[in-house]
Amino acid sequence: METVLEAITRTRFGKNEAGRLRREGFVPSVLYGGQPGEGGKREALPISVDPKALLRILHSQSGANTIITLALGTESPKVMLKEYQLDPISRQLLHADFYRVAMDKAITVTVPVVLRGEAPGVKQQGGLLDFVHREIEIECLPADIPEHIDVDVSELMLNQSIRLRDIVGSMKWTPVSEADLMLVHVVPQKVEAEPAAAEAETAAAPAEPEVIKKGKTEKEEEGEAEAKKK
Repeated sequence: METVLEAITRTRFGKNEAGRLRREGFVPSVLYGGQPGEGGKREALPISVDPKALLRILHSQSGANTIITLALGTESPKVMLKEYQLDPISRQLLHADFYRVAMDKAITVTVPVVLRGEAPGVKQQGGLLDFVHREIEIECLPADIPEHIDVDVSELMLNQSIRLRDIVGSMKWTPVSEADLMLVHVVPQKVEAEPAAAEAETAAAPAEPEVIKKGKTEKEEEGEAEAKKK
């Protein structure tokens, strides 16, 4: 299903203009990779978009990797979200950057890893499942970007691991992250020290005195008194 996002070209700039746009229900944005200008350099195009519509895209399954058709006047370029800024308190969108994508050229994206199944090393052997890397970088055509990478842990025993090289097969993507990158492994549970031994160690350790410097010491006051008598 095609994802369409309405956009309007901005002609006024500055901090005050950005504030006005937000009050009117838009978020200032920039589209990179436009038509070449003077010197052959592709110019950035200032635009504005509906933050609510953009947030719905970000909260979708494909998230920031969604291929968006930008409805921009007479143009309908395919774009992806490059980066965005959120207010740390209100979590409202403050700014967004997009870049044009060519559907016939491979791009590099970061994709989440999702674990499937139940590891016997946890259920039968009492180990702990350590999910080391939850994202990997891959390269593929824009239309072939997966929503996530599935990793099956249903045969993973204690002290065994799954690395990126173990899941690469007849995929429509190639890994950019190191092939030896560990994704998940099952590790033994740490043995807690016995309470009696821990208490004995605490009792054996000498208590450190708390040093409080406040006002003059008794010796300093006695010294001052002797000096006054002289």
